[in-house]
Amino acid sequence: MREEIRIFLTALMFYTRIPCPAWVDHSPEYIDKSTRYFPLTGWIVGGAAALTMIGGVLFFSFPVAVLLSMVVSVLITGAFHEDGFADVCDGFGGGWTRKKILEIMKDSRIGAYGVIGMILILLLKLFLTIEILHFAGNEWLLILLIIISSHSISRFIASTFIATHLYVREADSSKIKPVSKAFPAGSILTPGLFGFFPFTGVVYLSGSPLLIMALLIPLLGKVYLGHYFNRWIGGYTGDCLGATQQVTEILFLASVVGLWKYI
Repeated sequence: MREEIRIFLTALMFYTRIPCPAWVDHSPEYIDKSTRYFPLTGWIVGGAAALTMIGGVLFFSFPVAVLLSMVVSVLITGAFHEDGFADVCDGFGGGWTRKKILEIMKDSRIGAYGVIGMILILLLKLFLTIEILHFAGNEWLLILLIIISSHSISRFIASTFIATHLYVREADSSKIKPVSKAFPAGSILTPGLFGFFPFTGVVYLSGSPLLIMALLIPLLGKVYLGHYFNRWIGGYTGDCLGATQQVTEILFLASVVGLWKYI
């Protein structure tokens, strides 16, 4: 049990800014194993964001409450995944060769493609979440589970790259190397349970099995991104995982909003 607690805390330390005990460190062995808890960190980030939003609705308008929840999400993760998305926008937007794309993504500076991409994806998250608040009304538990699901499912989908695609960075140029080969296909069950379990509550509370289709578009989005990354750089990088998390989170929210008209 202590071993699993340390692995979980390593995931919490690696994927968030939440303080962890001093005996939890950046051991490659434990970072390697911590990928199984990547979707579980989504429960924490999504839960904190959703509770902030629900509390904010008591005092502010929907847009302000949603913005506050987004601020909390960014603070907890340190914009870890948003940074990856911005780097991917810059790299694939400004690079035309594998070498150039990887060089741009490694650069800590953000360019026009990254800025534009971040503005658009944050606006999409804002307005889609507002739509969910309008549709769900006062069904706060349903809202909570939808937001948690968007975080856990998108993290699970992003993590599957480690099992299905080739990692393309050299060890000395990557901050995520310890997890780059850490997710054999046979180990997909645990992160899959953490990824999809909150969504079972969403389907139950909504009273419509049709909502299961909200999983289809994010999964197809991952397939497309995998094909796109393979075409240009021959695999994935840590930034690609962050970008996939952000994109599939948006695709999930958009799918829920789109399906809501028919349930």
